Order: sequence, then C-alpha cells, then structure tokens
Amino acid sequence: MHILIYSYNYHPEPIGIAPLMTELAEGLVKRGHTVRVVTAMPWYPNSEIAPEYRGKLYLTENLNDVRVQRSFVWISRKRNFKNRALFEISFVILSFFQFLNGSRPDVIFLTIPGLPVCVPAAILSWLYRTPIILNLQDILPDAAVHVGLIRNPKMIRLFQWLEKFAYSTATKISVISDGFTENLLQKKVPKEKIIEIPNWVDVNFIKPLEQENNYFRKENNLEGKFVVLYSGNIALTQPLEYLIDAAAKLSHIDDIAVVIVGKQDALEKLERDCHRKKTKNVILRPFQPRNKLPEMLAAANVGMVMQRENVISFNMPSKIQVLLASGRAIIASVPANGTAARAIEKSGGGLVVPPQDSEALASAIEHLYLNPQLVKSLGEKGRAYAKQVYNFELILDRYEELLLSVQEPIKKLSKLL
Repeated sequence: MHILIYSYNYHPEPIGIAPLMTELAEGLVKRGHTVRVVTAMPWYPNSEIAPEYRGKLYLTENLNDVRVQRSFVWISRKRNFKNRALFEISFVILSFFQFLNGSRPDVIFLTIPGLPVCVPAAILSWLYRTPIILNLQDILPDAAVHVGLIRNPKMIRLFQWLEKFAYSTATKISVISDGFTENLLQKKVPKEKIIEIPNWVDVNFIKPLEQENNYFRKENNLEGKFVVLYSGNIALTQPLEYLIDAAAKLSHIDDIAVVIVGKQDALEKLERDCHRKKTKNVILRPFQPRNKLPEMLAAANVGMVMQRENVISFNMPSKIQVLLASGRAIIASVPANGTAARAIEKSGGGLVVPPQDSEALASAIEHLYLNPQLVKSLGEKGRAYAKQVYNFELILDRYEELLLSVQEPIKKLSKLL
C-alpha cells in the first residue's frame, strides 16, 4: 500500500506522538509498504523549531526509507490564543501543499491532536477518493475544556464542529482505550466506525536492564539509592508539586531519591518549589537522548504517573506502556475512575493512589521502599503484561489489518466507476 501519515509530530522529537508515528511508519515500511509522512518542522517539546530546521519553508527528508515532508509552523513559547491560532493555520495551509507534492496514497492516516488539520485531510480525501483513518490520541475539545485551556464559548463551539466534521469524514476511527470508545458512542459516532487499538511499546528497545554501571545513576550520584522517577511532560495536567511535597515528607529516609526529568523551563519552576520546601532529595534533570531512554528508566526502582484530580477520565498517558515494558514498579497518582487507573490495575504492575494527595503518595513510596520483593513482583508482572498486550509487532499487525480493510471498498468502487 501507499500510506500517508498526516501528523503534527515526527522524529526527532523525543516524546509524545512523534516516537509513536515514527515507529509506526518505519514498521510499515519494513513490511513492504510505501510510507510518506507530512509533518511540521521539529518543535516539540521546546516550543521552538530545532536549530537545523530553522529558516526553511519546506524540507523533504528520507529517514529509514520513509519520505518525510516537513513544512514551517509558527511556534512561540508564549501560550495564548493568537499564537495557537497561528500555529494551527500555518500547519493547515502549508502542509496541504506538501501533501500535493507526492503520489496519490491508498489511505490517509490522520492523527489527532490537532483538530483543524481534519479540514485539509477531508479535502484531499475527496480529491483523491482516498479513505481516512482517524487516529485519536486525545479527544478534543473535551480534554482542553475540562482543564480550562479553552474557555471562550465561540472557540468551544468551533472545535466541537471540527470534532463532528472529523468523525463524519473518517472511514474508521482508531482509539487508544475503552474510555475513548465510551466518549464517542455518547456522541452518536457509529460503533462500526470505531476500533480500539492501544498505543504500543517496542519491548525489544524498552526492556529491564541491570542497575550496575548504569550511566544515569553514576552521573547523578544515585548508587545505592531507592530511585523514584518521573520522566515526561510537565504541564497543566501533571501536578509535580505534589511529588515534591511527598519527597519532603520522606526526607528522613536518606536512601530515597526523587528524580524528575522534563523540559528545562518547567524544571525551573519546580526548582523554585524545591527551594521553597527545602527538599534535598529531589533531582531535576533535562530530557535525555532517546537512545539512552532504556538505561534511564532502568536507573529507577519506581516509575511515576501523575494526573490532576480534574483530568478527564479517558486520558491515557503513553508513558504507562513504556514504564510497564521497562520492568519497573509503577505508582500512579491518578483518578480512580479513569482509564489510566484501569490500565495499571489490569496490568498488575503498580499501585494506584489518589491524585493531588502528597500524604498518600509518600506512603506508597515508603511502602515500596520497605518491600523490595513487592517492587520486583510488580515490575515482573508489568513487563509480562506489556509483552502480551502492548507489544509493537502485535499491534502493528492490527494496524496493518485496519489499513488493508479500508482500502478494499475503495478498490471495488474504483472498478465500478
């Protein structure tokens, strides 16, 4: 097949949707498909275009036999409506012309966020008589409204219209959890359009490693420590201040170290929190190169998942699959009724504690510190579950089957015409 992946993010962006879309594209190429990716210049998570991509309107690269066609996007570190609108408009318009700069695909694989790009995708689908698979990594605008990112009633109505438009123009909608399915069914999306395929993890890349001679432990003086690690996005929905509070409550145990890895400007705010609370057992570090991710995860005894109590119930952090595959116990400070809590409980790989409760968090950390056999057992169960449920090759089978299934009706229609 000739497959077009339409995504805001792609390699070399280290976290979020980019690694997923990169692995999907390269996995499909290895199975004999031709894959073209229309994406933006790399900008995430630093909210600035990477130095080697600056000053270019368009750029085409060949990365591991995937044709990657990039376009300029307006990006700013200032989070406001104007900058977000310029970002969306720049990508929608410029990416459209990149799409036209290539052969007709058999299928368009469109990943969300964001919503406005569903409009050019629909136009291209109509022009080329090409089906769209809509891949939902988040449900907008529900998630943004729920946490207060979008408050303007007119903007909410616009995004709700775009959401309905995206669902109506898609041939199939792939969702990453049962919580997404429930949300779409409530919105009268036909059940036969929806297919649940969870996000995956490459269990051959992310795997349990020994802590002896671990570079991350050595660099950060963590030898002999019980390491609690949070690595990933630090934004409105991740209340890391409660992890710092929990660390302060555990300062009497010298062997416990809390490590937070994230974007530099977010770490600066957390550093002020650490200074104010006089915590000596919290280490803040910037993102590590992706090739060092398995070893960084192996440096931990426990991996953290953090969500605010008001996070929308279907939110499913992709870090859960990664932590499970790393063979490390998980503490999930998340709403008990949410998709994330259900995933952790099903896996048997971690403990779920109430969100925004530093006492409960400190208690869970201390409990695992005092019970090394439980830590080992949780890690082993999580790893086994990741291999069984989130294994990349198994999930790639399902995506390949989905892509082929939407192509068949189009072929029959073309023969009739």
